[in-house]
Amino acid sequence: MPLWLGVAPFGAIYAVSALSAGLDPLQTLFMSLFVFAGASQVTAAGLFASAATPWTIVLTTAIINARHLLLAASLAPLVRERPAAEKAMLGAQLTDESYAVGMRRWLAGKGSAAYQFGSNISLYTIWQISTAAGLLIGSRIPDPASYGLDLVFPLTFIGLLVPLLKSRASLAVAVLAGLLTLAGALLLPGRWYILIAGVAASGAGAWLTRAEYAHTGGEEEPR
Repeated sequence: MPLWLGVAPFGAIYAVSALSAGLDPLQTLFMSLFVFAGASQVTAAGLFASAATPWTIVLTTAIINARHLLLAASLAPLVRERPAAEKAMLGAQLTDESYAVGMRRWLAGKGSAAYQFGSNISLYTIWQISTAAGLLIGSRIPDPASYGLDLVFPLTFIGLLVPLLKSRASLAVAVLAGLLTLAGALLLPGRWYILIAGVAASGAGAWLTRAEYAHTGGEEEPR
């Protein structure tokens, strides 16, 4: 529930953005119910407002959401024994924040599929509530970004990520991902840099973890 404070403002911002873009309340709510991807929803609303083609909207949001392939891939070994339907449900509701909460628990040796599912559903619930709240009172907020509310979501994720950086390899990967993302945002068109930075950093992380494991003589299992 503490994460609700970070997610709720962003859900309201999405609702305001969607209404401003020309979506009706039902369309706005249905996107939250069936898409459930904050950054992609806000981007889709902006593209809709600029009269982008449907294929442009679909492709752009797919690129942004591609990072979830990496999140799910890192979670897969931890739930490999679970039924396929359960794993599919976990993946469908996975978000950056719920992944970070669940992974902290896994790394502490206390994780479970049930805990991860609870984290996912908790954020899904508050996302729907905050979207509905934005539809009801959003017109009273002239520009949510002017209050800095658009920064709440990424700052919440960073706050969850930092405690996970307990080794030199994980810290190096985080720095590399940040630098690649920044460089890509400045130099590359579109949103492809998100996927490129994620794949490159993941590859570097696998190599660094194995190298660190070999250097320590196998004292710790690579994560």
